[in-house]
Amino acid sequence: MPVHDWTRVDAGIFHDFHVGWVWLIRTALNDGLLPDGYYALAEQHAGQTVPDVLTLHASPAAAARWSEPPGAGGLAVADAPPRVYRQETVDSSLLARRRTVAIRHVSGHRLVAVLEIVSPANKDRTATAAALAAKAVDALDAGVHFLLVDLFPPGPHDPYGFHGLIRQRLDQSDEPYDLPVDRPLTLASYAAGPHIDIYLEHIAVGDDLPQMPLFLSPGRYINVPLETTYQSACRSMPAFWRDVVEGQQALPQ
Repeated sequence: MPVHDWTRVDAGIFHDFHVGWVWLIRTALNDGLLPDGYYALAEQHAGQTVPDVLTLHASPAAAARWSEPPGAGGLAVADAPPRVYRQETVDSSLLARRRTVAIRHVSGHRLVAVLEIVSPANKDRTATAAALAAKAVDALDAGVHFLLVDLFPPGPHDPYGFHGLIRQRLDQSDEPYDLPVDRPLTLASYAAGPHIDIYLEHIAVGDDLPQMPLFLSPGRYINVPLETTYQSACRSMPAFWRDVVEGQQALPQ
């Protein structure tokens, strides 16, 4: 099922779809995609953030930064590099350290990764766009991997897309990101470590969603089935709004 034009509907309709999609991703991760010892939770508080999906590991939260939990599982980057459109690397020593904003889960289990699906509310003001970009950088600074899914085109508060905002914070620069004009939607996976490896896909409305890597350690990852979970979430939408987002039904005037 190709990616829809979500600008056809208001933020409330996307929010309903978003909730269902997050739950399906969380279920897929817990139903055998995550290695033994890992589990995913949906919309849990972690420090000062509320991400869509948290991936946790049943090991002490005080484990060494960037260390690999026992029996990490997943795919090794060295053996099977993620198949993406573009890869970038950023020196993590550039990050402004804010040690008081450690991201931990209240269960005491180690927070490994965060998945965030961008919503219209993240783009409606400069402050909210900046807050999401800061959330990503704070997570990476704490050694937590981050997967960003942005199915909305750039707007006035993220003129180069959300990865552009995050990249500027990582680089501590105002340099614009060269977002492809014909593929303005962005999927970005960030592997935290001594340096930050970034795996990027840019797509357009009508494209299929590729699998994206979700990192468990700097050198190991699993592929998240974005396309199949997206399809299932779309099928469960009310028929009227599914027709609207598919362009088969006009909104009432």
